[in-house]
Amino acid sequence: MKFIPLLFVVLLTVGCQLKNEQVTKKQVVESAPIDLDDIVKRGKIKVVTDYNSTNYFVYKGRPLGYQLELLQALSNTLGLKLEIVVSNDVEKNFDSLLNGDVDLIATNLTITRDRTHQVTFTEPHCVTHQVLVQQKPAEDDTYANEIIRNQLELAGKTVYVQENSAYVTRLKSLANEIGDSIHIVEIPDYEVEQLIALVANGEIPYTVCDDNLARINLNFYDNIDVETAISFPQKIAWAVRPTSSDLKDVVDNWLINFKKTNQYKRIYRKYFINKRSTHLVNSSFHSIKGGRVSAYDAIIKEESEKHNFDWRLIAALIYQESRFLPEVESWAGAIGLMQLMPQTAESFGVEEITSPQDNIQGGLKFLIWLDKRFENIITDPDERLKFVLASYNVGPGHVEDAMRLAEKNNKNPHIWDDNVDYYLLNKSKPSFYNDPVVKYGYCRGEEPYHYVNDILERYTHYKNVITD
Repeated sequence: MKFIPLLFVVLLTVGCQLKNEQVTKKQVVESAPIDLDDIVKRGKIKVVTDYNSTNYFVYKGRPLGYQLELLQALSNTLGLKLEIVVSNDVEKNFDSLLNGDVDLIATNLTITRDRTHQVTFTEPHCVTHQVLVQQKPAEDDTYANEIIRNQLELAGKTVYVQENSAYVTRLKSLANEIGDSIHIVEIPDYEVEQLIALVANGEIPYTVCDDNLARINLNFYDNIDVETAISFPQKIAWAVRPTSSDLKDVVDNWLINFKKTNQYKRIYRKYFINKRSTHLVNSSFHSIKGGRVSAYDAIIKEESEKHNFDWRLIAALIYQESRFLPEVESWAGAIGLMQLMPQTAESFGVEEITSPQDNIQGGLKFLIWLDKRFENIITDPDERLKFVLASYNVGPGHVEDAMRLAEKNNKNPHIWDDNVDYYLLNKSKPSFYNDPVVKYGYCRGEEPYHYVNDILERYTHYKNVITD
């Protein structure tokens, strides 16, 4: 994305922005009355986080990130499913929270007085301070501007920051403290790391970000300087609705205890201290820099398009089956990217089972065959997908057994969650597999149960961060 046209438009409005130094406070909407009991009844916690190289991303097909790992630990403790949506728009996230679309904002929110009038902050998950990001002068450039070290030197300077961020508030306070103007340009649709890249490329002179994130980016750009602090240490936290007091109490208690654990220390080191983790970002298999899930994306896209499949769904399945290793063989004899049994491969015309293209072609034909088997029974394609995925893993016979068990026990045989999945999960128990309606006997049901959940969860992560 080119910045210069955007910069031109923004500069036309700078004069208007400078005339109005006062922030017009956003009218606070009434919070949706949703608290912990409602979330527990729902069975999942809805969270919004931001997409960047630290908080949430995909690397070699695996969802990763500082915020993601914290959220996974929290949801596991609460015994709730985790539903993540992605947005880098601070004000939009506040609206989503207050309207009840999400239960928690899990980003690096700086706790400020203005924000406490809108949302309720949790216990801080870390403490950092804001720094100025600027270019180092080139050694051979005798006319280069000197590095700013004194905050007074920001007088009259233009600083570009993320729209509606805490950096805007801090720069306005700083301008008041130094008794001079700082030209603040708020950039919509740009995340902090994108602005850092623009500084490194010389397209903008200055931006501001949190110190821990700034130091990570030193590993990507050796021509930036992040040593000039512009704030005191600040608490970084999540946010909940003002009406969600029980949720806040639970999250606070969890964070207080979790921050004392070795698990938290490992997560923090992994994303903010360990330099080896920065090699991930420079990989073509990182969703931010390279945008690739695997070495076989082109084939997956090509074959998926032929049969009207979302390639990200097929990639999520392949990761589950083989971790994108084309010659891997399971203990049961399944082979290749989509782990086809030799007899299945033969029946669907697969010539070379370890060939990525042939294997994917065969796997997709098998999926289509399974889909047709269920399409007249389960008409909703999203619901049917769960039955198809389970059948791909364990065979349609065991899934149909679980459907018959569900119907016998007054559950809906055409709904997966909390209906058929329960009976497949328990099909390893004699009281289930010995039931007269069961035709295919014992099944280790935990595997297909988790298989469906894992693939659909990974598919959601792929849709969050990888464009179609």
